[in-house]
Amino acid sequence: MSQLVLSLFPGIGLLDRAFEAEGFCVVRGPDVLWGGDIRNFHPPSGKFDGVIGGPPCQAFSALVNIVRAVHGEGSVAENLIPEFERCIEECFPDWFLMENVRGAPTPVVAGYLIDSELLNNRDFGAVQNRVRRFSFGTRDGRRLELPWWKRTCRKWEPAVCSSAGGRRASIAIGGNGKPKLHRGKNVSRSRIRSLKEEIELQGLPEDFLSECPLTSEGKRKVIGNGVPLPMGRAMARAVKKATQPTKAD
Repeated sequence: MSQLVLSLFPGIGLLDRAFEAEGFCVVRGPDVLWGGDIRNFHPPSGKFDGVIGGPPCQAFSALVNIVRAVHGEGSVAENLIPEFERCIEECFPDWFLMENVRGAPTPVVAGYLIDSELLNNRDFGAVQNRVRRFSFGTRDGRRLELPWWKRTCRKWEPAVCSSAGGRRASIAIGGNGKPKLHRGKNVSRSRIRSLKEEIELQGLPEDFLSECPLTSEGKRKVIGNGVPLPMGRAMARAVKKATQPTKAD
């Protein structure tokens, strides 16, 4: 029987897609993208085996001070990690997994022991260089065993971002995709990546969002806010292994 999982802040469901691919049954909670408000959501207690989700990360971004200076204090999304913690307390699952940026704090929930790690999408055989913090909480302190990959691929791409216009991709002299320096100056050229390329870097099929009514700018934003599929599936497999019943159970 598959585990029933509640997804908080699901967005377009990239982390959900990864968990579903590994056999979990995922129920999506409210999201501002679809007109929902987490602050009005109260999940039932004892119904979900696990909870996954990535609260908005703007408040913990490395560029947050620049954004505030240019656009004002109200331009930065509210810290909603406390709402994630509240939902965990209310539904009291066996485990939870929270994803966020490097600078985000580890969630604190009474009754749970939490293991927090910084992981890179490239650790799981992908090209996109994307670092995220994953916090795994359980009542008995179980930890995730992750299948580390050797980074043998010479290709390297910067993280897909949610900003309008997409992330610039380097076209380096030498052809390995990394910027080249000569006497301290960058001699590589750059171009704006296409939406198709960003979808591919996130590990998604080419026709993903082809029928979606969002604009190209909107698609870039929701794609950039999601968890890359290779990273998400690796986490889902690790969670499944860590939460399987043992003889002692």
